[in-house]
Amino acid sequence: MRLFGWLLLLASAGICRAGETAVLASGARMHIDRHEAAEGKIRLFTGNGFIEMDAAQVTAFEADEEIPPAAAPIPVLVPSVAVTPAPATPGDLADAAADKYGLPRKLVRSVMRVESANQPGAVSPKGAIGLMQLMPETARQLGADPQDPVQNVDAGARYLRQLLERYDGALWHALAAYNAGAGAVEKYHGIPPYSQTIDYVNKVDKEFKK
Repeated sequence: MRLFGWLLLLASAGICRAGETAVLASGARMHIDRHEAAEGKIRLFTGNGFIEMDAAQVTAFEADEEIPPAAAPIPVLVPSVAVTPAPATPGDLADAAADKYGLPRKLVRSVMRVESANQPGAVSPKGAIGLMQLMPETARQLGADPQDPVQNVDAGARYLRQLLERYDGALWHALAAYNAGAGAVEKYHGIPPYSQTIDYVNKVDKEFKK
């Protein structure tokens, strides 16, 4: 009975290997690598060992079919999808520049709205360019490409910060200088009497106070 239990264990453990199957008189079937018969005994070889039993205990041997190895799974190539970040909006650029130069975000947004209506491709009749309407010479002095929205807004905010420092934080003076040039503010010791400049300062101030 103990031998029969071992036979069943070995049969179930080796079921997937190629070789042959020994059909026992008890009805059990056992997968083996090979067998040898001599003097009324049969040796059933499996793995690194063998089991020896009376030949009468084995009724037949059946050749096993070769079991092909399982095919390796075919890798599924999933194309990587590059995630393109959404382009920064004019408001995003204004906020980033304001934070960089220690300015109120709403102030930079207000100047941008009045200068260009938030249009990156805006060009004034006098040649001012982009979101912050930089004159080419001003942009050159600030080391910026006025056609590039990021550089345009960065340079415009930096210029506004310089003007506020120049006029000790006087917002209207800084805005007037941004619009008409620092020379005009120096000449008139304040906001120059230009209707366009006065209108500009009032518009930005109103936008800023909304």
